[in-house]
Amino acid sequence: MTYFRIMENLIIRDATIADLPELLEFEQELIKAERPFDTTIKNDPVSYYDIEAYIKNVDIKVIVAEHQNKIVSSGYALKKEARHYLDHKYYGYLGFMYTTPSHRGNGINKLIVETLVHWCKSQNLQEIRLTVYDDNLPAVKAYEKVGFKKHISEMRIV
Repeated sequence: MTYFRIMENLIIRDATIADLPELLEFEQELIKAERPFDTTIKNDPVSYYDIEAYIKNVDIKVIVAEHQNKIVSSGYALKKEARHYLDHKYYGYLGFMYTTPSHRGNGINKLIVETLVHWCKSQNLQEIRLTVYDDNLPAVKAYEKVGFKKHISEMRIV
């Protein structure tokens, strides 16, 4: 069993438009961290998400972890349509998982994931997925710690 040191005064809450400047910075840090794993990411400026639209969309759950009035982590969950041949019509998809370097290792990502999984299940989404680069071992291990298992690999040729 793994134990996490959960920080005092840590709040998990819905993201708001007022959080947007910090979340846009998180997105750029996430892109910077993933560039070494994917040479096909466009040169800057590039963005993965429309975070503002996600925050405004009641069908998408964007959350943050706040410690001492500072946002230290983020994530989102949304409903996606499954491929027609699968045994479920929709599934929950998690993304935008980012924790500031100074707050990693404290179990915050685990709380973010648990909160998003709970939201997915409240939306009757029993299948929950996310994507992670195979070579991003710290991220793979973090997701495995909270119960995710590798399911499929995407391969490419140039």
